Amino acid sequence: MPRYPSVLQVNTRVWLNSLSRCQGAQIGLAEVGATDWDRFADLGMDWLWLLSVWQTGPKSRRVSHQHFEWRMEFLSLLHDLTEDDIGGSGFAIQEYRVADGLGGEAALRQARDEVRRRGLRLMLDFVPNHVGLDHTWVSKHPDYLVTGSEEDLKRSPQNHVRLETPHGFRVFAHGRDPHFAGWPDTLQLNYGNPAVREVMLAELHKVAERCDGVRCDMAMLLLPDVFERTWGIHIEPFWPMAIQSIRQRWPDFVFLAEVYWDLEWTLQQQGFDVTYDKRLYDRLRTPQPQAVRDHLRADLEFQNHLARFLENHDEPRAAVVFPDAQHEAAAIVTYLTPGLRFFHQGQLEGFRKRISPHLVRGPDEPVDARLSGFYRRLLDILRRPLVRDGDWCLLECAPAWHDNWTWNCFVAFVWCGRDESRLLAVVNLAPHQSQCHVQLPFADLRGGNHRLTDVMDGSVYDRPGDQLAGKGLFVELPAWGYHVLDMRRSE
Repeated sequence: MPRYPSVLQVNTRVWLNSLSRCQGAQIGLAEVGATDWDRFADLGMDWLWLLSVWQTGPKSRRVSHQHFEWRMEFLSLLHDLTEDDIGGSGFAIQEYRVADGLGGEAALRQARDEVRRRGLRLMLDFVPNHVGLDHTWVSKHPDYLVTGSEEDLKRSPQNHVRLETPHGFRVFAHGRDPHFAGWPDTLQLNYGNPAVREVMLAELHKVAERCDGVRCDMAMLLLPDVFERTWGIHIEPFWPMAIQSIRQRWPDFVFLAEVYWDLEWTLQQQGFDVTYDKRLYDRLRTPQPQAVRDHLRADLEFQNHLARFLENHDEPRAAVVFPDAQHEAAAIVTYLTPGLRFFHQGQLEGFRKRISPHLVRGPDEPVDARLSGFYRRLLDILRRPLVRDGDWCLLECAPAWHDNWTWNCFVAFVWCGRDESRLLAVVNLAPHQSQCHVQLPFADLRGGNHRLTDVMDGSVYDRPGDQLAGKGLFVELPAWGYHVLDMRRSE
């Protein structure tokens, strides 16, 4: 793996449904053709994350069918919605076995072989916080779950459910983020019970046998202080023990954490290789140029382990959030800074409709030719060894002249390779034209001329080295404009 790899998240059920409709036959993981696997490798990805491959049970699916707000969301996406389109959430897991219709364990093994044959690694989901309503632990081990009283159910019905067990009806808590209502198709695991730590570690080992890395859903919910604030139950740390156990058997296994609330560094310290960088996404969405620069000043030991993204299955489509040129500007900052480059299925085509993880079918959408072309050029850059294994540095910007306040709208940085190659990116994160001088801290610039070639649009600029080393590179860009410049000494 390179120092800064790329991952593509694919909604497995939606993808296979689309292939099935195109080919007029039922396509499971074992029936995916070589051409379709090749497409992922041709994008230059290093990881393929197959979302929602595990089994969802009938009770959890029934909630997906009957939940009013979810149903309205499904209908707004699919005007011809059918009951078969609602497969239930891939995060309400009944059992860590390959979901019905995907082809079983042999098909997953074959998919992993196909992925690896193309130089990629396979990532799957691990949901540590909760299980689906149909899990066998409801009847066999209710002590593995957070339970409540009839009074709890009456007081907060959005967070509790009554289920039948061999010993009568009991009230259980739904899994939840403490800032929101519970997920009604799930049940909360009780990590205050030491047996839960052991059985969930065993489940993690089962998943790790079938892939090369896991994305851990809402990983921060298992931090002891978070869990105690949410449930009033003291727990021992789970992640350091679990990650160490997996690494003893598979030293190169990778852990990606979905994490929020500025707890990224905490989870990195607990052993996670990569953590979501939601903070950069939020600052680009506003946008806040100064806040983006401050974020990028963080220690590289921290940034190198962040997953940079513009969309995923939880967020709205980037083409909706970031209109027109702002989308490209945000993408240059997101994917040309250090960390894991995280792309979502449909993002590269400029799709605008977010598909709920409860659904197994998505709408037909036209490809946005402009955005598709932009991403094609960007992915070509991300293939370069310079930005996969090179050294990155944030650059300072200065006013282009006295009282030139627009210099503060820029974010600039450079990649340096061992072969003395350099790639300079300058982005105007503002809805107006802006100017600045980019400071270039390279002593070898003096005494010669330099050619700067924009690898995104082919523009060429010749500049004297003494000028670049002195005032810096003068840049003037339109609203949301950017340069990605290959810097080379010229004769």
